[in-house]
Amino acid sequence: MSGTGGTSGTGVAGVAEAQDGFREVYGAEPDGVWTAPGRVNLIGEHTDYNDGFVMPLALPHTCRVAASRRDDGVLRLYSADASGDVVQLRADELAPQGATGDRGGWAAYPAGVVWALRAAGHDVGGADLHFHSTVPTGAGLSSSAALEVSTAVALNDLYGLGLSPEDVARLCQRAENDFVGVPCGIMDQMASACCTAGNALYLDTRDLTQRQVPFDLAAQGLRLLVVDTRVKHELGDGEYAKRRAGCEAGARALGVPALRDVAYGELDAALARVEDPAVRPLVRHIVTENERVQETIRLLDAGETRAIGPVLTAGHASLRDDFEISCAELDLVVDTANASGAVGARMTGGGFGGSAIVLVEEAAAEKVTEAVLAAFAAAGHRAPRVFDAVPGEGARRAA
Repeated sequence: MSGTGGTSGTGVAGVAEAQDGFREVYGAEPDGVWTAPGRVNLIGEHTDYNDGFVMPLALPHTCRVAASRRDDGVLRLYSADASGDVVQLRADELAPQGATGDRGGWAAYPAGVVWALRAAGHDVGGADLHFHSTVPTGAGLSSSAALEVSTAVALNDLYGLGLSPEDVARLCQRAENDFVGVPCGIMDQMASACCTAGNALYLDTRDLTQRQVPFDLAAQGLRLLVVDTRVKHELGDGEYAKRRAGCEAGARALGVPALRDVAYGELDAALARVEDPAVRPLVRHIVTENERVQETIRLLDAGETRAIGPVLTAGHASLRDDFEISCAELDLVVDTANASGAVGARMTGGGFGGSAIVLVEEAAAEKVTEAVLAAFAAAGHRAPRVFDAVPGEGARRAA
């Protein structure tokens, strides 16, 4: 089976590698090593910025940062995954455009975290930070949130800020929204900060109440595969913001704070009150997706894990037809997997590329994987990366 591997790099060898990398770049010992995972979302797509419900789980893939505090206000950032030299900034000069004016570079994410912490009144000065990530970029698996959260938990410890995981998530969301300029919801940051091993995170994004839901697929003879299509269509860059604006327009039309306040049983009546034909399908997706999250939690609580398969597939159809954020490659994964015996499948993440998830019987996993690889080859697509999603730990200090 094709794959990216599932090691997090936070064991003894990973910590030593982080410390060695820090020494090589900065010529000193780091004060510690911290790590934060990427995530895959089981169900609940685009509901987070509508105050809705989500159910992500942490991946074994992580962003690791070796870090030391500096008392001169200088922020030095280095990524082992990006070409280039150390990025040097001053913590007290950071502004939402970034000190360099380049909001698109990777360094904007950790710089934005420092800015958000300072804007919230936390006395954070400089730091030396050395990053290495195993979270695939552009795959819809929250590599940016892992970068942000790893930065925040390191600074939280280095400066003794006493922030809770929820505090960390909120500040990292602000960094991405206001500094980097991406209007994301809070699911990705909450997943990276708060998930626990062996569980999916059932989260109400309005008040951040949460519950860890046991999700041991192996014990039930099941596997959850992530299929990274390795494509990212440029159309997605501005379309995310358009979907969010459309959802907000729908809420205004219905006179509710957010679409989460539209009851599933009242959906038809609500749609009749939305005059804009472009907004109606967005409303329908959010309301039905929230219901799919509720159905999934009911089934998992009842021990009926296999029964969530059709719920996942229905979620994909809604994202494809109502939200219109799927693409040919994602549809190919879902259609091929289901035709080859998967229990259920759907795209995950922001859309227009990235990854899909496939719930499959252990005995059928290789067959389904081979069918997807063959379908991509026949279509002339680059081979996707396929790996298992096993619920991992949230952000933490590793050394």
